Amino acid sequence: MSTARPAYFEMIDFIAAGTTSEAVADFRPSPEAQRRVAELIEREKEEGLSPEETAELDHFMELEHILRMDKANVSILPYNPKLARCSRVASDMSDQVRSDVAQRSH
Repeated sequence: MSTARPAYFEMIDFIAAGTTSEAVADFRPSPEAQRRVAELIEREKEEGLSPEETAELDHFMELEHILRMDKANVSILPYNPKLARCSRVASDMSDQVRSDVAQRSH
């Protein structure tokens, strides 16, 4: 298994640290994370991925989807406490994802 930090961890860190609507709207994965995801997608098409790499790509895509949905809500709607739950749910989910990754690496 690779010792590199999974690409999606920076999204988990961003969400878990607490954030504002503006920060969510401005968030972009780092160039390193973007390169890693592009590499995984390319390798998935060409030769396939290991189970760990598949999980990494899947988790990244799930979290990216959550952030995109939150960005869409921020851009079209005024603040709504019910919609703000998205960030809290994602933060709770981040603990589960970290636990899953830790279990897989043992």
